[in-house]
Amino acid sequence: MKLRTTASVSLDMDNLWSYLKTHGDPDWERRPSYLLELLPRMLDLFDGHDLTATIFVVGADAAREDGAKAVAELAAAGHEIGNHSFEHEPWLHLYPRSRMEDELSRTEDAVVAAGAPRPTGFRGPGYSLSADLLELLAERGYLYDASTLPTWIGPLARAYYLRASDLSEEERRRRKALFGSARDGLRPVHPYRWLPHDLLELPVTTMPLARVPMHVSYLIHLHGTSPRLARAFFRTALAACRLRGVGPSLLLHPLDLLDARHAPGLEFFPGMAMRAEEKARVLDWALTTLSAQFDVVGTGEHVRRIDKAGVSRSRSAASATPTESIRSTR
Repeated sequence: MKLRTTASVSLDMDNLWSYLKTHGDPDWERRPSYLLELLPRMLDLFDGHDLTATIFVVGADAAREDGAKAVAELAAAGHEIGNHSFEHEPWLHLYPRSRMEDELSRTEDAVVAAGAPRPTGFRGPGYSLSADLLELLAERGYLYDASTLPTWIGPLARAYYLRASDLSEEERRRRKALFGSARDGLRPVHPYRWLPHDLLELPVTTMPLARVPMHVSYLIHLHGTSPRLARAFFRTALAACRLRGVGPSLLLHPLDLLDARHAPGLEFFPGMAMRAEEKARVLDWALTTLSAQFDVVGTGEHVRRIDKAGVSRSRSAASATPTESIRSTR
């Protein structure tokens, strides 16, 4: 019997306040949260598909009561808890090295205090990444990073997200690399290792060749226009992955499970007019379709299987800055 290719599913557990913060809405300072509404939906979704996923957690949430409860219950259900920074600022790559380390260590401490193992996987908020950050991850014993999104569409997503915001020039400067640059479309879709750290990079999968996002937020947005088109797109993207030998790493966000009732202030976000019940049906179909074609696990297990099989591709850590291009070291 031929073994199926491995795929993975992860969810970035960004809270309501973190979306508001990135958008420049001062209401974020109240730290509004939807985690108690999100938690049972996550658990039901993954349990319904017998799926052990990876949840990238924001440290400031893991340190509060509702976030600690979410971390504890997710870990008890067998899901991997990853590090998604402490304050979820997509300009993390602009921080001095000492502050980056503080972001990592405070999140690790909060996750462990909540009852989960110390994280060994990291994803930067807004796909932020830098050479210093990669070096810190390697020094702190991380097994992988999952921060790259190899697509050319980043500037369009950034413009849409910030179009209605009232930001100062300084705040806009901080967000200039939000969601990456068009040159990120040159980044590899396959996993590779950052040199000289030997840290494995598991990219968020985009459609091979076309390099358009295929994660669930985009699928739901497309579904709002045409369910038939959304299903055709996702099937085509998975077929392209199989053809190019890519084990897809599928990304979910909380807003894929929630609607405008649960996230006041985010009505502008794509798909928020769609009821959570309809989103659940889209998610159920997507995970069923993915599981029919691939062996689906969390990102940590995906990385362990890649390690076991061996990865020869590599990239210089000097090319990790969001505004720089990739330089191959092969």
